[in-house]
Amino acid sequence: MQVRVLLEEEVRGLIGPAAALAAVRAAFAALGRGEATLPGVIGFDVPAHRGEVHVKGAYLHGQPYYSIKEAAGFYANPERGLPAGSGLVLVFDATTGFLAALLFDNGYLTELRTGSAGALAADLLARRRIGRVAVIGAGSQARFQVEALGLVRRPESVTVFDRTPARAAAYAREMQERIGLPFAAAASAREVVEGADVVITATPSRAPIVRAEWLGPGAHVTAVGADGPDKQELEPAVLARADKVVVDRLDQCLRLGELHHAVEAGLLTPAGVWAELGDLAAGTKPGRESEDEITVADLTGVGIQDAAVANVVVAEAVRRRVGRTLEI
Repeated sequence: MQVRVLLEEEVRGLIGPAAALAAVRAAFAALGRGEATLPGVIGFDVPAHRGEVHVKGAYLHGQPYYSIKEAAGFYANPERGLPAGSGLVLVFDATTGFLAALLFDNGYLTELRTGSAGALAADLLARRRIGRVAVIGAGSQARFQVEALGLVRRPESVTVFDRTPARAAAYAREMQERIGLPFAAAASAREVVEGADVVITATPSRAPIVRAEWLGPGAHVTAVGADGPDKQELEPAVLARADKVVVDRLDQCLRLGELHHAVEAGLLTPAGVWAELGDLAAGTKPGRESEDEITVADLTGVGIQDAAVANVVVAEAVRRRVGRTLEI
């Protein structure tokens, strides 16, 4: 049996934001049509080292491969001179069940597919024309989110807030040069959110940051940080105030996401959720229907996203003959 082995640099050369967005869009549409097998998430913390581990898998029906992904975030790593994120993807032949590829992507595919889901949610739920984008958090995912958003919307400007002002300032400088839009750092979360057309939260926060009264008519919120039961970026009133709450996977968000906190607070019920993102991608439910709707996308990250980008990577690697093969 031959197993293809790809390192991070090779993976990066095989898929970028545009291809990832197309793959993730198709995957959510397949999920909405019932054409995917998606088991639950395995997640646990390593509290002694400020670590968290997530294992996700999925099979998109009709595709040649299925995948199992491990991704970890160890938030003390930067103090050690190491990246906070890491991970790998196991890709299996869907015909035989044999291992087909090992993707040592170091978490790149997780970052990429999370940005793609955020862009898809914005494409389906944000106004067609947007002025200012607010970003809370100045880490790597805040970069992937804005880069992917640029594939579906062209904002006039972007403002960022981070608890460490120096990080926000560095982010603004870097992204302005990379994206070619005006970026600025804000002094507070309230300052960055008020007046924004799109709000992106990408932090590991365990306490609410965004308050409901800060959101104006027509605002869209994409929340990607709450991928564990103790994480939270939005106060529950944000979801209660929204005209439409969309989740990537209802049963998962009831355990892990912003929805989980709103339901626990008694401000929303599962029946009050407008749709899953797959319903919108498949066209079985509409996204934004008016300019003044406030919309929220609660994205906890699902295995179909990982399977989608892994399928692209392996297919491209085979086509271009990239990577090495091991006989096992």
